[in-house]
Amino acid sequence: MTEESRLREDITRFAKSLFDRGLTCGASGNISARLSDGTLLVTPTGRSMGFLDPGRISHLAADLTLLDGDKPTKEIPLHSAFYSTRAATGAVVHLHSTHSVALSMLPDTDPDSALPPLTSYAIMRLGKVKLLPFFLPGDPAMGEAVRGLSGRRSAVLLANHGPVVAGKDLEAAVFAMEELEETAKLALLMRGIQGIQLTGSQIADTVARFNVDWN
Repeated sequence: MTEESRLREDITRFAKSLFDRGLTCGASGNISARLSDGTLLVTPTGRSMGFLDPGRISHLAADLTLLDGDKPTKEIPLHSAFYSTRAATGAVVHLHSTHSVALSMLPDTDPDSALPPLTSYAIMRLGKVKLLPFFLPGDPAMGEAVRGLSGRRSAVLLANHGPVVAGKDLEAAVFAMEELEETAKLALLMRGIQGIQLTGSQIADTVARFNVDWN
């Protein structure tokens, strides 16, 4: 099996897993992954992530022109911003997952660090998550907002829209996205309760031990 064929199958498999577990619904959400030649495989626009055809996944050149497959998601500017600002990015996942979207709408969510420090795993896999303002779906300004972070964040939360996570490969991006959604769920469950968050020293120890970018 070629690298491209394997990655097409992996995107389809992970997308179905996310869909089957209710982390994305309808035709929402999109995934991209970078091949070793610099081209991208991207989920098509208007397609449910639970019913993708590997052969119809969009294949884009490095300049984002369509090489083959169906028309790609309209969120290409969002994905390309991570690839252009974080050289180690091998995949990007964007969902409309319920708890993350809910967290993005709360007035007291910290724009610079949207996820409270509840577990070491969220810190390890995500670092700080930046809350970005609302943009219309497909607005190229979303990509510009990500570029404005100059590669400092691997994950952002789009207000009233959903999370976007970049990872070194597809598996890492999906696992980090799952961690983001579960941490958002925990944060909502703990609202109104005097829960014990990680202390500053515990956060610092996690950052140092696992070499986390905590800017």
